Amino acid sequence: MSFDYDLFVIGGGSGGVRAARVAAQTGATVGLAEEYRYGGTCVIRGCVPKKLMVYASQFSEAFEDAKGFGWTVGDTSFDWGTFMAAKDKEIDRLEGIYNKNLKAAGVNLYDTRAIVTGPHEVTLASDEVITAKTILVATGGTPFVPDVEGKDLAITSNEIFELKEQPKRVVVVGGGYIACEFACILNGMGSDVTLLYRGDQILRGFDNEVQNFVAEEMREKGVNVVVGSDVSKMEQTGDGIVVSTDNDQTYTVDQVLYATGRNPHSANMGLEDVGVKLGRKGEIEVDAYSCTSVPSIYAVGDVTDRVALTPVAIREGMAFVETVFKNNPTSPDHGLIPTAVFTQPEIGTVGQTEEEAREEGEVDIYSAAFRPMMHVLADRSERMLMKLIVSKASRKVLGCHIVGHGAGEMIQLAGIAVKMGATKEDFDRTVAVHPTAAEELVTMSTPTR
Repeated sequence: MSFDYDLFVIGGGSGGVRAARVAAQTGATVGLAEEYRYGGTCVIRGCVPKKLMVYASQFSEAFEDAKGFGWTVGDTSFDWGTFMAAKDKEIDRLEGIYNKNLKAAGVNLYDTRAIVTGPHEVTLASDEVITAKTILVATGGTPFVPDVEGKDLAITSNEIFELKEQPKRVVVVGGGYIACEFACILNGMGSDVTLLYRGDQILRGFDNEVQNFVAEEMREKGVNVVVGSDVSKMEQTGDGIVVSTDNDQTYTVDQVLYATGRNPHSANMGLEDVGVKLGRKGEIEVDAYSCTSVPSIYAVGDVTDRVALTPVAIREGMAFVETVFKNNPTSPDHGLIPTAVFTQPEIGTVGQTEEEAREEGEVDIYSAAFRPMMHVLADRSERMLMKLIVSKASRKVLGCHIVGHGAGEMIQLAGIAVKMGATKEDFDRTVAVHPTAAEELVTMSTPTR
């Protein structure tokens, strides 16, 4: 049987774009459909614009800290509109690069919605039917908002990037990394921010010491972190949105931002009709090689709900091409993934938490909390945290956790060592770079517990 394409990709985000481009470079004929904008969540309304917002929000402290180093800083103010225009210009530039690179690789682009209508068939919104030997679904995820009274008054991480005016009073609902990042961003830009989370502590799943450390520092910076509290209803009034909680508290704000998780974007795509199995949240179930229950249909990225991170989606896309188009079956490696959380202070983490490691065996914990050099002259109380979890039996570093300025940059490099199986003695043999905060990783000599 002949097909229109060797590969048809649904979704122009990080995983889909990489898979399409690399597959085309092998000589395969490739088509790709994207109904919104090329670049996906990460580039258009996720990590890239968010990181630009992080940079913008950090200047408020930088102006204050400069005085301690002898600089005279005059009146400062933040203009939301100016920043948003600059952000939009950069996102447009990046989207153009994605589009250009796909076309240069020979990928045929369809700027429209596509659904799966057969094991080798997709149908566009125009009713055009396209056949493909292999179909790859890479449609990502979408923010989830629980069914609470007044939910239509809330926005999500999608809409925050499109706001025309800066909300001066904000409730952020959620306790994961997205909620915490936006709480810090808006606080740094000058908004009055309350973070509501129904759990006992923010950043569930992270190392407990990291959780507590970041929560304390966020409060020190002015974020009103409220745990054990959930929204019961929202009402629009003349003074703003009144948020009522299940413990009888109310907050009147200009905007409510929900960051309570994301669901795989798989609904109304015809997947179940052709036999593709979906999980409880709508995630596409795949095997170790990203193949679904239909042998000709694969899926990568957030729609599979494995590890919802952009670099992981890219790795899964690359492994898919190796498997299907290079005759080299390759399973994406989801172990020991370094991760950065751009809260303020920033988090970098790789490997096991202390709690996870203790469940598997005896460990030594090396932990240091200190005020870095930059904060001393600035007279800022903010501290850094460096933490290594080491197996007593093998002496391998099982986990590395950093909180503070540059944590994301540090963990990328520390992640290499942890991934290679470095021992504490390997760290110890490495000469420190002085004066840096990172030198603590190789100078902590005595276990703290």
